[in-house]
Amino acid sequence: MPKREKNEVELIKTWTLPTTVTMGSSVRAKGVLQEIQARLPATSKKSISLEGVDLILAMAASEKTTFNAAVAIASKAVTEAVAMPVIPREIEDILTMKTSERHRWLADGRLTSAGTRTVRLNGRARQITFHIFDPKMVEDLLDRGAVEEWRVEDAEAKAEKRQRAAYQAKLTRSLKKEAEKRSKKAIDGSKDEAPKLGGWEEFDVDGLLR
Repeated sequence: MPKREKNEVELIKTWTLPTTVTMGSSVRAKGVLQEIQARLPATSKKSISLEGVDLILAMAASEKTTFNAAVAIASKAVTEAVAMPVIPREIEDILTMKTSERHRWLADGRLTSAGTRTVRLNGRARQITFHIFDPKMVEDLLDRGAVEEWRVEDAEAKAEKRQRAAYQAKLTRSLKKEAEKRSKKAIDGSKDEAPKLGGWEEFDVDGLLR
């Protein structure tokens, strides 16, 4: 609940985020809170907080007009949250995947991007662009345990790659040894087959060697 004196808080509205929105992720729930805060006027941003999966808007009785306006904005955001794009840190938490896995599966097409979003970092001039994901696609991956299947596939592919590399290395060594044997045999053969001069016996009979 926002930091106010208890006797000042008289107007309270609570929304419980359904699992169709959070998909069991506290990071996703926080993302909904941040989306609502982004839509609220600066003076009302701190009036809404998140406790578990409950969004709580609390204001003093004297702020009834502002409170009603904030309720309308927050209610609309909660209704739309089920279709709110899933951002990288949320999909990693929902599917319990590592950042490296997200990059790899996005690159090979198993993880489908719904587009990109560019935002400016708070207090900085630098902007960042990242992929966003369709919540229905993410929910489907979660329901069928796709991440575990992909990890098994990756492990099998890695093992097969190691086997191919080992076979290739063995084949290379074998071909190298065979080439060395042929080369040595060729050298030895050339020594054994040194040209011999014929006719020496006849030459000696004629006494020309005496």
